[in-house]
Amino acid sequence: MVALSRVQRPNILFGYDGTEENESALRWAVEESRLRGLDLIMCHCWHWPYAQEHVDAGVDAIVQRAGENLLREGARRARELGAGGKVSTLLRREPVTETLVHESDDAELIVVGSHERYRLLDGSTAVRLPARTRRPVVAVRDAGGPHGLIVAGVDGSAGGDAALGFAIEEAALRDFDLRVVYGAWEPGAVPEFELPLFTDRNRLFETRTAMLDEAVRPWRRRYPEVAVRVSLLLERPREALLAAAADADLLVVGDRGVGGLDPLLLGATSSAMLHHALCAVAIVPEPHRAA
Repeated sequence: MVALSRVQRPNILFGYDGTEENESALRWAVEESRLRGLDLIMCHCWHWPYAQEHVDAGVDAIVQRAGENLLREGARRARELGAGGKVSTLLRREPVTETLVHESDDAELIVVGSHERYRLLDGSTAVRLPARTRRPVVAVRDAGGPHGLIVAGVDGSAGGDAALGFAIEEAALRDFDLRVVYGAWEPGAVPEFELPLFTDRNRLFETRTAMLDEAVRPWRRRYPEVAVRVSLLLERPREALLAAAADADLLVVGDRGVGGLDPLLLGATSSAMLHHALCAVAIVPEPHRAA
């Protein structure tokens, strides 16, 4: 097991629903627990499908017992797959997103499934949760593999640096290669004094290359065992990242959104990756949100 260069929180928090599609996310959560040497908390949210004034105590108890049985079987499966620490379960009423946010203070990261193969629903947990929590969220799709590759999107910001740190940790833990991608054609997201760069592609390339090298250098020193390849592309971040992640196991991006109650406040690029990337996607909050 690789020893990370920082103190971790004590557990991995996993949103479990017991479906066949959730198996890939379960395997990912178990692997995180094993590689990091952390406990695994499996959280399942159940709900009464009718108005509260029409609760039937007998049926309500049956639904709750069904949730308990589902979690018991899920915990057995997690132990069978080789979870690294203690496996515990947590049964709560919905809403799922609020429950995972509330329970995430001691979580190193949160793992959820992403059932939809292409565009996610705006109300899905995988879309809403990263905009609400202060912890990294990994939304797992079953993309086959493994391919042995992690892709990190950077942009010179604090959020990009947080994403890069998370990505290189994952690469070190899994013995994967890391490709760092900077889609630098983003004139709508730069301060006004940088706009002239976009009239001179050579100057833009040189400026952004220096920025990218500076961002990657300290992480290479910290994790010299990871094979890191750097790609600066004069393309929009969305297209650059989706192309780079086509054969990846995990795509890691930061979040420029402002968080809060509205799931649409997740940053545009991170939101697009959740909707369209075919591999697992990790959304890493900016440091001030993760503190």
